[in-house]
Amino acid sequence: MAAKKTGGDNMTVAEAGRRGGQVVKEKHGAGFFSEIGQKGGAAVKEKYGTDFYAEIGRKGGEARKETLGAEGYADLGKKGGEARKEALGPEGYAEMGKKGGEARRSQRDAAGAEPGPAEVPAES
Repeated sequence: MAAKKTGGDNMTVAEAGRRGGQVVKEKHGAGFFSEIGQKGGAAVKEKYGTDFYAEIGRKGGEARKETLGAEGYADLGKKGGEARKEALGPEGYAEMGKKGGEARRSQRDAAGAEPGPAEVPAES
């Protein structure tokens, strides 16, 4: 698809937007974008309610799933896990695993379920 041109100086619409955004950033600072985004989000929430965000998130997730497919999601998960492991380091990653195991155990105990095979103490 060819880029749309604006008026006199043969600038694309995308380039005009980039330049305009840069001028706003120089005038108001980078934090301005966060402020107006929060105000816009609050206005949308007030107008449409919180369920609206859940709905658009669901639609976005479905579109992403169609684009990536099962294998793409698996690759994405592996990359995320590797990045998290690198950020935490081996000790932090092991600690995260312990917390996850404790949380699952607490949930199971609260539901009155039996321990899984990996959690049954070995007989002496």
